[in-house]
Amino acid sequence: MTEVFIDDSMKLLAELISIPSFSREEDKTASAIENFLQERGVETHRTQNNIWAYSKFFDATKPTILLNSHHDTVKPNSGYTRDPFSADIEDGILYGLGSNDAGGCLVSLIAAFLHFYEKNDLKYNLCLALTAEEEISGQNGLELILPELGDLEFAIVGEPTLMNMAIAEKGLMVLDCIAHGKAGHAAREEGENAIYKALKDIEWFRSYQFSKKSELFGPVKMSVTIIEAGSQHNVVPASCKFTVDVRITDAYRNEEVLKIIRQNVSCEVNPRSTRLKSSSIDKAHAIVKAGLALGRETYGSPTTSDQALLDIPSLKMGPGDSARSHMANEFIYTSEIKEGVDLYIELLSKII
Repeated sequence: MTEVFIDDSMKLLAELISIPSFSREEDKTASAIENFLQERGVETHRTQNNIWAYSKFFDATKPTILLNSHHDTVKPNSGYTRDPFSADIEDGILYGLGSNDAGGCLVSLIAAFLHFYEKNDLKYNLCLALTAEEEISGQNGLELILPELGDLEFAIVGEPTLMNMAIAEKGLMVLDCIAHGKAGHAAREEGENAIYKALKDIEWFRSYQFSKKSELFGPVKMSVTIIEAGSQHNVVPASCKFTVDVRITDAYRNEEVLKIIRQNVSCEVNPRSTRLKSSSIDKAHAIVKAGLALGRETYGSPTTSDQALLDIPSLKMGPGDSARSHMANEFIYTSEIKEGVDLYIELLSKII
């Protein structure tokens, strides 16, 4: 049966690659996934471009595991020399936009879900959620349907990790900062230069060390990445705007970091969002132990995924390599998809 699941996974992935599914434009891949599951007797649910389903013998008295991955993609970059929507297989390599991020993970999780779908003697329910807008951290993806999924015990989030286990993930805050001064003529002792005020705060962002360090990630990292001020050479600028990229470890919550920043700088600090939280799962958790028993390694992931939207323990794991994500001529090895299906099934079999 596993070979059937793997063969079906390859065919579904080829179909998904052939359908453009840029973020906010995933309606056709959502329909393809919906049809695929329904053709196999699975009752599906849909809100906008998000599809989800539960184990056939769902039991409300049992805890539920969330299996999640996304079917949106970025737009192909200018370096492509192949058709990004042609799912070509050459020498065991499947090419195509979204093949690695995160098509291989998505179809492998679907295969694992179908493997367990009709079993009625499990300790856990399974909830499969195949969602939109991950690539833009949009609000109409996983976040939109989370209230509809019910109580969830923990999650496996499908992202390319070479089937190793990301047991923690950094959170992200983007801060728009404004240093306020007073305009004046540059030739006279007039005004209050907002750039000079901003420099003091920028130096604080560069040099400040948070007291708590993560075992996996080390310190919180803050980087000033954009700066804008001034209108002409002889006018003292009244404002200086700059942007700060803040990568938050599992040692802090976003709101804690924001409070510390505001206590230490004089500029106005406006977070674009505090939604993208750091996440982690205990090394002693049963699913992590199961992965270790299968020879999988653990690590902390510096990249952000839909894991950031979850308030439950979560593990990021999937076939493919994060280094290939968003690259020109994106690809995944067919052997990685087979490994993904097999390892997801083996992993879940150890606990459910």
